[in-house]
Amino acid sequence: MTGPTQPAPLLFTPLKLASLTLPNRVVVSPMCMYSASQGLANDFHLVHLGQFALSGTGLILAEATAASPEGRISPEDLGLWEDAQIAPLARITDFVHAYNGLIGVQLAHAGRKASTFAPGRGKGAVPAERGGWPVIGPDGQAFHELYPVPTAMTLEDIARVTADFGAAARRADLANFDVIELHAAHGYLLHQFLSPLSNSRTDEYGGSFENRARFLLEVVRKVRESWPVHKPLLVRLSATDWVPGGWDEAQTLALAKLLQFEGVDALDLSSGGLSREQQIPVGPAYQVPFAAQIKRELPDLKVMTVGLIETPQRAEGVLQSGEADLIALGRPLLGDPHWVWAAAQALGVAPSVAEAYARGTRISF
Repeated sequence: MTGPTQPAPLLFTPLKLASLTLPNRVVVSPMCMYSASQGLANDFHLVHLGQFALSGTGLILAEATAASPEGRISPEDLGLWEDAQIAPLARITDFVHAYNGLIGVQLAHAGRKASTFAPGRGKGAVPAERGGWPVIGPDGQAFHELYPVPTAMTLEDIARVTADFGAAARRADLANFDVIELHAAHGYLLHQFLSPLSNSRTDEYGGSFENRARFLLEVVRKVRESWPVHKPLLVRLSATDWVPGGWDEAQTLALAKLLQFEGVDALDLSSGGLSREQQIPVGPAYQVPFAAQIKRELPDLKVMTVGLIETPQRAEGVLQSGEADLIALGRPLLGDPHWVWAAAQALGVAPSVAEAYARGTRISF
């Protein structure tokens, strides 16, 4: 147990993002559940996300939620493209807040990776007779031969999707979310514009780094118009495509400087997802160096890392080394929604537990 001469572990030290204070540094990484109908949240989402509030997770990030109807990865994705989708999500945020939790939403557009089957339900493009739809992207390159062939976005399409993100941010505020994360990683639309591998445009949205970053920066500005300034705005980036000639760490750093200037409060650093040619050296904490680079160069910008950080000791080590400010967990929390309890025990602190669950922690202090 921590005492007067033993400081609390950083994993359980509060962190301020804008005007929001997270009680600890454990974040539920956005994970697609493919369980919605017409973009509407339901009882599954309430139970799935609510459990993390009951176990004292510092911040919950809801799954990729489409800003435009054609931006869904699958027909079963969540959405915030229309007002009818606000109330079902507000039911979830109300529950989380009732148990002193904090919750954000990841706003996304899948671009050329849209209209595909959810895992376990098929492969590749969903045909029209099963609910599929035409998809759009920076150009006409498909992600895979089994995926839909996108229509290259016109300037009008770009303006419309940008406006859709702004409108989705307004709805997220009405649904009482505490945080927005923009999904510009894993080969989805905003990432597709960033990478020269998926963006062969010759207009002001293609070619140079400045042009390829333009769409994301315009989306950030539009979201900031609708999203209260006191609420944190995060951006998830793939720091590298893991493919020669693609998006890489140097461009990520240059973009991070621009995003900080635009009022982004934190970056969520992941990698890959854009190309089937990627060669990823997967291993424990393999993406931490991407966060560490940003922290070295931009110490005032908060950074979150993710990826095979499965033990409390490894998470605490990353924080103690100054390589990141927040630890996002996906599969570990799916496997054990009460991971935070075990982490508290391992690091010698008392967990924050909903009263009804307290006798189930088996932790004595």
